Amino acid sequence: MAAHLSPEDLDRLRAARAGADPAESLFDPTSVTWRVNREAAILLGGGRALLLQIAHPLVAAGVASHSRFRQQPLERLWRTLDLMLTLVFADGARAIEAVRTIERVHARVRGVLEADAGPFARGTPYDASDPGLLFWVYATLVDTAPLVYERFVRPLTAAERAAYYEESKAGARLFAIPEPLIPPTRERFDAYVDEMVRGDVLAVGAAARDVAASILRPPVPLVLAPVFRAGGFLAVGLLPPALRERYRLPWSARQERILDVLAAATRAALPLVPPCVRLMPHARRAARRRRARVSGSG
Repeated sequence: MAAHLSPEDLDRLRAARAGADPAESLFDPTSVTWRVNREAAILLGGGRALLLQIAHPLVAAGVASHSRFRQQPLERLWRTLDLMLTLVFADGARAIEAVRTIERVHARVRGVLEADAGPFARGTPYDASDPGLLFWVYATLVDTAPLVYERFVRPLTAAERAAYYEESKAGARLFAIPEPLIPPTRERFDAYVDEMVRGDVLAVGAAARDVAASILRPPVPLVLAPVFRAGGFLAVGLLPPALRERYRLPWSARQERILDVLAAATRAALPLVPPCVRLMPHARRAARRRRARVSGSG
């Protein structure tokens, strides 16, 4: 697979993670990133991450104008999650290939705001390749995954949280996000997310509400409606309260108690779930690939 990578791609891969092998994944099974992102329970945070992303008016405008979210509202959600899992578990060459594919899509996503939204006036240009927007989208995944893991799988220590963030920088670098935009520590990253949530940049406008409605109430067959209602419940419940208010999404103390009970039940049941259900297929494939390489070299 390495033969398919250009010298530029190899340099980019190794800039993301020193000593990266194009035939291996960027992370190994001892990393916190591997342990967190292999859990299928992480999918429960997909709606939260997407709602965080489109709360940024420039991101929402790009999604609304350059995707088929009304016809296929879950396509972007899965594409985003699949990309994250590919970066973690696929070999380095496939990770680079996935990033290049996303960059080709982003190259076509540009335009101007059609209406005022928060601090952004009508006519403000947006470009999906903008490093600041790229980092916000990536940050929503880095913020969501450990939050969901702790809520539905098990708690993380402070050292594990710090390690997860440190490891996540490899993905940001793979997207060629400039180093000054990447907070140096977990504490600084948390402060960045908190500032975004509490500040005026995330201003939920008409485009964001339109996309959010398709995510929370997607047009699916009646038999699937309960599953997606549950997904919408989790997306709203896991959002920071300040953003729930901006989306005008009601949330009560009773709903919070229900969410707590569901999370506790999931934590208790997970040890009984077989790996073929509990673990993401990306992680299972990566584990098989590593076992095959060890057996072949033995």
